[in-house]
Amino acid sequence: MRRSIFSATAVALGAALALTACSSGDSGSGDKPSTPSAATTTDAPKLTGTLTVWTDETRIDVFKKLGQEYQQQSGVKVTVVQKASADIRADFVKQEPTGQGPDIIIGAHDWTGQLVTNGTVQPIELGDKASEFSPVTVSAFTYDGQVYGVPYAIENIALVRNNKLADSTPDSLDALITQGKQIEAKDSKVKYPFVVQQGKDGDPYHLYPLQTSFGAPVFKQNDDGSYTDTIAMGGDKGHKFAEYLQKLGKDGALDTAIDSQKATDAFTKGQTPYIITGPWNTPAFKKAGLDITVLPVPSAGGEKSNPFVGVQGAFISAKAQNPIVANDFVTNFLGSEAVQTELYTAGQRMPALTAAADKVDDPIIKGFTAAAGTTPMPSIPAMDSVWAFWGTTEAQIISGSAKNPDAAWDTMIKNIQAAIDKSKG
Repeated sequence: MRRSIFSATAVALGAALALTACSSGDSGSGDKPSTPSAATTTDAPKLTGTLTVWTDETRIDVFKKLGQEYQQQSGVKVTVVQKASADIRADFVKQEPTGQGPDIIIGAHDWTGQLVTNGTVQPIELGDKASEFSPVTVSAFTYDGQVYGVPYAIENIALVRNNKLADSTPDSLDALITQGKQIEAKDSKVKYPFVVQQGKDGDPYHLYPLQTSFGAPVFKQNDDGSYTDTIAMGGDKGHKFAEYLQKLGKDGALDTAIDSQKATDAFTKGQTPYIITGPWNTPAFKKAGLDITVLPVPSAGGEKSNPFVGVQGAFISAKAQNPIVANDFVTNFLGSEAVQTELYTAGQRMPALTAAADKVDDPIIKGFTAAAGTTPMPSIPAMDSVWAFWGTTEAQIISGSAKNPDAAWDTMIKNIQAAIDKSKG
């Protein structure tokens, strides 16, 4: 890890952050800005230099606008570059060591482990400002005791209900499926008791709330919430979840033929009263004129369902040309209430900054937040060894091609452990 790059500028950075603290979007009164634009910095000293920011196609418009706002406020020229969402992280890891990469990259917190171990990002000193964010969002960007990203939005999956088809929801998934089948029997248009996307390769992300309700999290965690690379989803609790997947597959409640698009279409067309999904699908539901309610995912195994929390934020390159300016942009500008509100308006994700989140009054977004767990998706490098084996095994159990779910699950655990061991060299 290239932490020496950061330490070389620590003193200057501290002074710069003190000077630019007044560029924060907090007005002091706590009132929501009349328009979602960035706070002015007319009394703050002007900064100099340039910044290059990489973001993907889903966020390019709002970040171009924010780049212009920051440039007007600070005098720093900001260039925002669009990169394909499938390529942005790999391109950054490849180009950063050459000095040809950006100063700042916008992305998901679960990139943190790979970016840190490759030495491509530098720590960010949030200081007292850390307490202004939702704790889970800071935890998400924390690796080996240091923060490497400034969070701006939270997302997670939840249970979405079509209120035309159901006006109440049971507390357990089994009871929900029973209710869904009763609705299906009464309404010829309804084809599924509930849907959750899978596909031929499985989708452990969308099934994870059910898995955690069996007490089988993917990895063990330390007392401070950080992840170890010790697999925790094996043993009896993992077996019980695997057996439950087999049951749902045999009953037709889960189907690997239902991919993301088919699940969304089924819910949008009124073919099911429930879907387990994230906020990214709610615009389509609203466009279809559905009256929906967002709820926590009911327990399948008796314990509380705990979906992964995903956090979006900004990383600073270890080779940023001007780390002082980059820190001002991500900490004081992107971390301001006004900008977090602007990002919320554009992306419809709950802001990471508490002051901005407290002013969100959309019941759908608030429903997703209420359904969120307290556990960020692991960002440790070992997680890269998990996904393929995990998804494939779950798909085999659901489809019935794996006849013995316990044995299939045990093989999956062995394969994941072997992949983790291999990755360590």
